[in-house]
Amino acid sequence: MISDDSGERGASFRRRIVPRSRVLSLALAIGIATTAPALADLRICNRTANAIGAAVGYKSSGAWTTEGWWNIQPNTCEVVSPGALNARYYYVYAVDNVSGGEWGGKAFMCTREKQFTIKGIEDCVARGYERTGFFEVDTGEQRNWTIQLTERPTSASPAPGAHGP
Repeated sequence: MISDDSGERGASFRRRIVPRSRVLSLALAIGIATTAPALADLRICNRTANAIGAAVGYKSSGAWTTEGWWNIQPNTCEVVSPGALNARYYYVYAVDNVSGGEWGGKAFMCTREKQFTIKGIEDCVARGYERTGFFEVDTGEQRNWTIQLTERPTSASPAPGAHGP
């Protein structure tokens, strides 16, 4: 026998009526929670007048990896490492695709002309890669970080164009 909350004896279960507004609120809250974009990424923003190519190096589980190229159009950003950051230090090299200017540093890692993922940073030339100087970005163990590449690096910044979240 099925009954409502009227108190009839012998009911197998009781049916509870929930106002539609509460159901809608709950469904909306679940939808927002599951569709909100993740904000934990490493992103590079190109704040120049020309397109740039960018490469990133990092150490994960004791092994070095370099990856590239991300083609980043003027005044746009690209996520180069999606999700929560898994390293404190990242290394970046970028080149202006039009004028040939570059953002680099003294941390040498392996790259190549075409798209790449290279394991290891030793003996680049002997392994058929180019030896390229990257600049270091200290994320301070943040979950996300944005690097702004600009026309002229600021002298106050230890890593040209690197800025926190």
